[in-house]
Amino acid sequence: MQYRTLGRSGLKVSTLTLGTMTFGGTGPFAKVGATNLAGASRQIDLCLDAGVNLIDTADIYSTGLSEEIVGQALEGKRDGVLLATKARFPMGSGPNDAGSSRHHLIRACEASLKRLRTDYVDLYQLHERDGITPLEETMEALDHLVRSGKVRYVGISNFSAWHLMKAMGIAERNHLARPVSQQIHYTLQAREAEYELVPASLDQGLGIMVWSPLAGGLLSGKHRRGKDTPQGTRQLAEWAEPPVRDTEALYDIVEVLVSIGEAHGVSAAQVALAWLLTRPAVSTVVIGARTDAQLADNLASADLTLTADELSRLDEVSRPPLLYPYWHQAWTASDRLSEEDLTLLRPHLKAD
Repeated sequence: MQYRTLGRSGLKVSTLTLGTMTFGGTGPFAKVGATNLAGASRQIDLCLDAGVNLIDTADIYSTGLSEEIVGQALEGKRDGVLLATKARFPMGSGPNDAGSSRHHLIRACEASLKRLRTDYVDLYQLHERDGITPLEETMEALDHLVRSGKVRYVGISNFSAWHLMKAMGIAERNHLARPVSQQIHYTLQAREAEYELVPASLDQGLGIMVWSPLAGGLLSGKHRRGKDTPQGTRQLAEWAEPPVRDTEALYDIVEVLVSIGEAHGVSAAQVALAWLLTRPAVSTVVIGARTDAQLADNLASADLTLTADELSRLDEVSRPPLLYPYWHQAWTASDRLSEEDLTLLRPHLKAD
């Protein structure tokens, strides 16, 4: 297992993180998994043995049950593990039981600490944008949690680039705790993050944590052109993340993944995860699984090295089209592009 700093912080995280959305299995989260305490303990031990040092959860996962299970499973092991959780989504029916207000975030953090059976979390993340609460209030609340010792670092998740930059600007202007990471959806099937979120991460020194790196199982190699959707998958369970806008393009990507996997004697899933670990600004990839076998397979991706030719094949089959203003920049501004610009534009520039 390799370790990378989380953005510009001094915190080192394993390149793979254990995700716990499958822990609990109550309410709508039953569609993605229902791992109980015994199963969660096995999965956590598998990850710790493999060198994983970060576990990611959220208060909304099974309405707190995921956090409770993580807390119980980590009894006696907390000091050797980094814990990340999130808040923003409804945790009750009251008018202040959701959002990123000072009121909700402080209460939500304190409730998460109780469920996790710990005095602090290493990374506390805004789970989604709140367009009603002023960002100044939100960032001040996060800073309060850091200064109180309940939180070590703060991060954001699922923000657009302008939301991200506004949050960073407020934190710096007011000398508040600055986010060190953003957790985003980023896969071979969905590379929209490359337009702005990846360049912004490089520019601002944010470490990227990737959620659902196999696109809800779509990149596992089980979904093939002309074959029925396999039993026990999220797509069959009507879990709508991520949206599939071009089924044929998805199948093209899967065929290349399967081909490269066969050449290495590994699964398509391992190839998809290994590709992500080569992408700019990616600090860690959050993996989760319904079964111990799936988790063990995903963990093995940390040791897979893809060749330059294989990476090129994957880039070509999945490359997103240039939207405006990027095609215009590629055509007219190639003489003055930054490294951040080039993460998106380099493949589209004409050779000298």
